[in-house]
Amino acid sequence: MSHLTDEARAPFRDAQPTITAGDDSLEAIVAANPGRRSVLKNGLLGLSILPMLGALAACDDDDDDNSGSPSPTPSPTPTPAPAPSYSIAFASVAANQNDTVTVPNGYTVDVLLKAGDSVEAGTPYSGSYPTPADAEKWAGGNHDGMEYFELSGTDANQGGLLAINHELADYNILFSGSYDAATASADQKALALSAVGISVVEVAKGTDGKWAVKAGSRYNKRYTGNSSYKASGPASGLLSNTIKGMLNNCSSGRTPWGTYLTCEETTDNYLDPTQPENNYGWVVEIDPYQELAQPTKRTALGRFDHENVAHMTDSNKRVAFYMGDDSTPGCIYKFVCDRAYNSSNRAANTDMLDHGTLYVARFNADGSGEWRALVQGQNGLLPGASDPGNVSQSTTPPTPAIVNFNTDADVLINTKSAARVAGGTVMDRPEWLTVAPDNSAVYCTLTNNSSRRVADAANPRIRNLHGHIIKFKEKDNSPLATTFTWEIFLLAGDPGLSAGGSNLVGDIKGDTFSSPDGIRIDPQGRLWVQTDHSVPGNSGVTGTTIDQAFGHNAMFYVDQTSKQSKRFLVGPEGCEITGIAYTPDLKTFFVNIQHPTGNWPVAGQQPRSSTVVITRNDGQPVGN
Repeated sequence: MSHLTDEARAPFRDAQPTITAGDDSLEAIVAANPGRRSVLKNGLLGLSILPMLGALAACDDDDDDNSGSPSPTPSPTPTPAPAPSYSIAFASVAANQNDTVTVPNGYTVDVLLKAGDSVEAGTPYSGSYPTPADAEKWAGGNHDGMEYFELSGTDANQGGLLAINHELADYNILFSGSYDAATASADQKALALSAVGISVVEVAKGTDGKWAVKAGSRYNKRYTGNSSYKASGPASGLLSNTIKGMLNNCSSGRTPWGTYLTCEETTDNYLDPTQPENNYGWVVEIDPYQELAQPTKRTALGRFDHENVAHMTDSNKRVAFYMGDDSTPGCIYKFVCDRAYNSSNRAANTDMLDHGTLYVARFNADGSGEWRALVQGQNGLLPGASDPGNVSQSTTPPTPAIVNFNTDADVLINTKSAARVAGGTVMDRPEWLTVAPDNSAVYCTLTNNSSRRVADAANPRIRNLHGHIIKFKEKDNSPLATTFTWEIFLLAGDPGLSAGGSNLVGDIKGDTFSSPDGIRIDPQGRLWVQTDHSVPGNSGVTGTTIDQAFGHNAMFYVDQTSKQSKRFLVGPEGCEITGIAYTPDLKTFFVNIQHPTGNWPVAGQQPRSSTVVITRNDGQPVGN
C-alpha cells in the first residue's frame, strides 16, 4: 500500500458494512473467439501460453526416379549457442538519494509507460489538464502490480501484453490542488476515478532493441473507476447488479487459464463515497485477451484490503490462490477451487473462482500452522459470534463485537471479522505473496506495523517499524493442504540503527532494507524483494530519516539459502518500487516506479508514475 493511499483512505477506514442475506449469482460463460479457447497453460515460466496454430507440412508426391542425382552435401552441424546463465553476478548498487533509477553497471533503464500516456486512442498528457474524456483513455496513476501475458503468433521475448494496476491518481497532472471527495466537482471526481483501475497494453521490442507500447493495438484497453463491473459468487446478491468502478488497485496476480487478477485494496469507494461499500474490497478477474466474461468481482475470495494473489497448482490441475490483507493488522488467506481447471478450454474455467473454500492462516508458536475454513457454521462462524478485534494493537484487549454470520455471504462480506473469529493470526500488514516454482515454499512480506503492542511468534517485534518476511511450506507441497510449517525468513532493519533499540536492527545479511512489499520468485527460483518505506519516514533513531538510513526505496535479490541480500535497483526521489514482470527468457524485466516527487522521469515536467524496462547491455538474462 502506498503511504499516499493510506492517507487518502484514513477518513473511511473504520466504516463497517451492513450484513444482509442474498442469493448467489452465477455468470454466463461466453467466449467470444472459439479459435483461441483451446489451450492455455501455465508452465514453469508462469506465463499464459496461447495455442500456436501449426501448419501442415506438404508431402512430396513426386514419383520420378532421382536415384542418379548426386546426393546433396550435408550442411555442417551448427555449434549450439551456450546456455544462458541465471546466476546472480551483478555488483550491488549503493544506497543513494539520487533523483533517478540506479541499476548496476552494464544495465539500461528505459521508460515504457507514464501516467498520462495514451492507452486507447486519444490525446496524451502534454502539460495541460485533461477533460474527463481524455483522461479515461490515459494510463492511470501510481502504477503497481502487473503481469506479462504471451500472444499467439508472437515471440514472447519480443512482444506481449502487460496488464498494469493503477492504485491512485497522479493528481498533479489531472487538476490543480488536492482531491477532496466531499467538495470535488463532477469533473474532478471523474478525473480521479479515471486514474485508478488497470491498463492493458501490447508492448513490443523494436529493431533498435527498445521496448514500446504498440499504438492502436486492439488489446490496448483501460478499465477505470468509472467503468462498469459485475459481481459473481456466493455474496454477489449483496452487491449492486452493476457496480461503478474498481479502485485502489494495488498488486495483482494471474490464473493458470490466463486471466488477470487485480486486487482492490479498499473496502469502500473513498473517491466516490456515494457508492455502496459492499461493492469494493474484492479480487477482480479480467481477461486481457477480451475473449471471456466481462470484468468480474469474485466474491468467493472474500472482501478485505487485498494486496496481491499468488497461485499454486499440482499435477492434477488443482489450484489454490494465496492472498494478504494489507491492513494494520491483517490476516493471510488462501482460496482452494472446488475442481481442477481445464488446460485445453479457457471458457470452461470462467466460473472457477466462484466455487471453492476460503481459508485463513493460523501460525502456531511451535512452527506449525493450519488453514481454518471460513465457512458459515464452522470455526465459530455462527449468529451471535464474538469478534475479538485487533488484539495486537493494544495491551488492553478491545471490547469484542457481536457479528451475525447467518450465511456464507455474510462471511464473505465481513471476511476480516470472520478471520478473527475463526482464530486466524493477525499479521503485520501482509502484502505480496509468492510461490516457489516447485511448490516448496510460499513467502509473504509483512511490511511493518509500528502500532503493534502485543508480539507473537509469527510477529515477534512490537513497534515493528521495518517489517519482516515469513516463509511457510504446505504439507506435501500441496495446494490442497490444510496444515503447513513456517519460519521467519528475515527481519528487516539495519545495525546502524541500534541506538534506537534492538527492534530496529534486523538480521539481513548484506544490503539492508526497510518495509519489504513486492516479492516474487522468478521461474529460475530467484527471489526478488521491493520496498515501500514511507517518504519522508521515521527510521526509529532521532535525527536520522529513513532515507538517510536506507536510501530511496529499492529492489533487492535475496538468496533463499544464505539469505544474502544484494541491492539491484534504487528508485528516484519520493517513490515506491513495486510491480515486477518479465519475458520468458528473463532478459527483460518490467518494474513500476510509483509516485515519484522530484524531476523524474522527464526533466522539467511534472513527476509521473511510470513503468520502466530493465535490460542488460550484453543481452544476457537480468541478474548476471
